[in-house]
Amino acid sequence: MEQVTIPATNNTRQEQPEFSPVLRFVSEVIAYLSHPLFIPLIVTIVMVNALPEYFVVFKHDSVRLVYDKLVLRVISITIFFPLLTVMIARALNFVESLKMESKKDRIIPYVANTIYFFWAYYAFKREGIAPPFFNAFFLGVFIAVIMSMVANTYFKISMHTVGWGGVLGFLLMLMTGMHMNISQPLIAAFLVSGIVATSRLILSAHTPGEIYAGFIVGILSQLIAYGIVG
Repeated sequence: MEQVTIPATNNTRQEQPEFSPVLRFVSEVIAYLSHPLFIPLIVTIVMVNALPEYFVVFKHDSVRLVYDKLVLRVISITIFFPLLTVMIARALNFVESLKMESKKDRIIPYVANTIYFFWAYYAFKREGIAPPFFNAFFLGVFIAVIMSMVANTYFKISMHTVGWGGVLGFLLMLMTGMHMNISQPLIAAFLVSGIVATSRLILSAHTPGEIYAGFIVGILSQLIAYGIVG
């Protein structure tokens, strides 16, 4: 009897869908524009324009442009110093890529960002002129970085969805804790978060589980921060 050889197959292997170069390019642009480092600055600009009555002291403390000193503080602590840390780490070959695609590459930025974001929270809190919800936001970012650093030991959590999950958690905090009518910004944040998550999947940067984990960490960290700061 003639034997028929059947080629072995790996049932556990999942084929990645192929996307067009144009769609991947658009996803890359979205990934850069929605980078989590920009989120504290975005939240700050939105808050001072939507709720200026809570930032009167910062407005009077401006030099040339409205809220310029506040915006500069946020940029320096949450964007400039984290980027400088990554570039120095790359120059010293402590990280292999500026994109930080591996868990190992993310260790130094995580440790540095815990210092920077706690510094931001502590400075605003100690100064005593920022509204409590603004302090709670930065505390939430600090908690999110800590939780993400712990999660990084086991899997490469999506920092993009951690950041935008934090935005969702912050808006939920304002809605439930301060009874603000922010349904439209919340819907917009959900839409942007969905687009960001989809772009990360198109680029095969994360698995769906890592995407969902990021949202959970981001939302939960803001709710914890609100419970602490009140």
